[in-house]
Amino acid sequence: MASQEKRQNPYEIELPKSIIDSFARFLAPEIQKFYASEQGQKELAEWEKKYSDKSEE
Repeated sequence: MASQEKRQNPYEIELPKSIIDSFARFLAPEIQKFYASEQGQKELAEWEKKYSDKSEE
C-alpha cells in the first residue's frame, strides 16, 4: 500500500542516469541528421517563424 501512495502518477518512472545518458547519446545524432535534411530545415524555419513572432510581444 505504501508504494501505491508514493506513486500517484502511474506514468512517473525513475530511470537511472546511465539509461538517460545512453538514450541522449543515441538520439542526438538522429536529431542533427533530421535538422540537416531538407524537411528538417523547412520545419525549423516554420517553428522559428511561429515562435519568434510570439517572443516579440
